[in-house]
Parts: sequence; C-alpha cells; structure tokens
Amino acid sequence: MLNPDPQLQKMIQQQWPTAQAAGHFFALPGLSGQSMHVQTQQGDVLARRAPPQPIPFVDRQREYRVLRQLRHAQLGPQPLAWRAPWLLQSWLPGEVLTSSQFNQQRAAVLALLHRLHQQPLTGYRLRLTPLLQRYWQLCQQRHWRWQRRLQRLLQQGEPQPLRLAPLHMDVHAGNLVATPDGLRLIDWEYAADGDVALELAAVCAVDGDTRSAWVSGYAERAHLDEQTLARQMQRWQPWLQLLMASWYQLRAEQSHDDTLQQLAQASWHDL
Repeated sequence: MLNPDPQLQKMIQQQWPTAQAAGHFFALPGLSGQSMHVQTQQGDVLARRAPPQPIPFVDRQREYRVLRQLRHAQLGPQPLAWRAPWLLQSWLPGEVLTSSQFNQQRAAVLALLHRLHQQPLTGYRLRLTPLLQRYWQLCQQRHWRWQRRLQRLLQQGEPQPLRLAPLHMDVHAGNLVATPDGLRLIDWEYAADGDVALELAAVCAVDGDTRSAWVSGYAERAHLDEQTLARQMQRWQPWLQLLMASWYQLRAEQSHDDTLQQLAQASWHDL
C-alpha cells in the first residue's frame, strides 16, 4: 500500500464527502506506471495520473471526455472526475485476459470493437503525421534510417480512411477485462477518431499469427469486403510499425527500463 498523493486523496474525499477515510492506494503494473487502484468504503476506483514526462497524444482530460461520450455504450470504465493531474474512473471487477484467452475469445473481442466503431465520433481526430513528428522531436537517440522512413511516409501522406470511427488504439490482452457483464476495454489514453483498418492492423500487430481470422471476422461483422479491408490494413502497416518503434524508443529513454530498451531495439530491427 502507498502513501497517496495529497491531490488524489482530496479528490477521493470530494467524490465521497461522507467517507470516513480516503481509502487504500495500490500502484498497478504497466508500461506507463501511472495507474493506481484505490479501495474505499464506497467502492473501488481506478486513478490515472497524467505522465510526468510528455508522451505524444496522451491527455487525461481528452481521455475523460471520450469516456464520458461513451459512458452508455458498455465498453469500458465509467469516468468519475478529472482534475489535473488525476483522472478517476470506476474500477472494473474481473480478470485481465491472458494472450491465449485473447485469441480464444476473438469473437467477443471483435463484437466489442465493432460496437465501439458504431458509436458517434468523439471529435478528436487521430492523425499519425504530427504524432510521428512529435516522437522524432522528443527522442534523443535518432538514426538516419528512422529519418528516411519518416520522410518517406510524410511524402506519401496518410491513407484515406476506409471507415472513420472512434478507435481505442491499444487493444491487446492486458487491456481487456472479463467482467460479470462481459468483456470491457481499459486504458483509453490513445482513443480518438480514425480508420477502423488502422485499429485492426494494430490488433494484428499483437496477434499476427491469426491475422486472417481477425480480418475475416471483422469484415463479416462490419459488412466490409475482406480483401479491401486487408489492403487498407497493409497501407497502414508502415505507419503503425514506425509508431510502435517510436513509442518504445521514447519510453525507453524516459524510463531507462531494460524491457522497454529491448523492445525498442527489436522494433528498430524489425523495421
């Protein structure tokens, strides 16, 4: 158990003025390392702190607003409050999926994704061009091959969306919770409006061995031509590869974490 940030403790007390105590605070594992499980008499809460160092596109206020727009869709946690630097959300009871469960429950994951993609647009557009440029500016270790790849993509321009919809953009086993009411998504910090093919390409980057099953399953559910969807995903692939490598590079530099450094090296090697 941790000693809480006084700001967070105050938020909890304001959320439940009748509480006798502000609760018990437990740090949660994760690559960002900014989430906390808070146990109170009124229920459990997830507290997410704004990163102390800049991570492009991560904005807890936008995350709060997106979750508020989606609060009736039964896709993820309920937003409770936002006051810099803390975002409070409802705690989702259940178990986080394992990698094998993620693939075994592909149909349920696809149903959840399709329901998300049917929601009204959030008003926050995800554009990879400025995002990749920002990573380049923030990273200290740069390579001429990285610059060449970035310049080539910028000259090509981003693909026109096959279908514009709200995206989660971080769908993997660790961000899916099996609750009593079904699967729910957590960690919405990259959520915004974008191409559904980009979302699916990101999912397949995690589970590439069963790519064809993900593509055919989503195409059938979303009434899209499978080959058209696969081609659009392929157009996004170099953008996604560079985005993932850039993220690992920046987070490795910021955290000095050995695992992130290894992931960054592997990503650049794959490129």
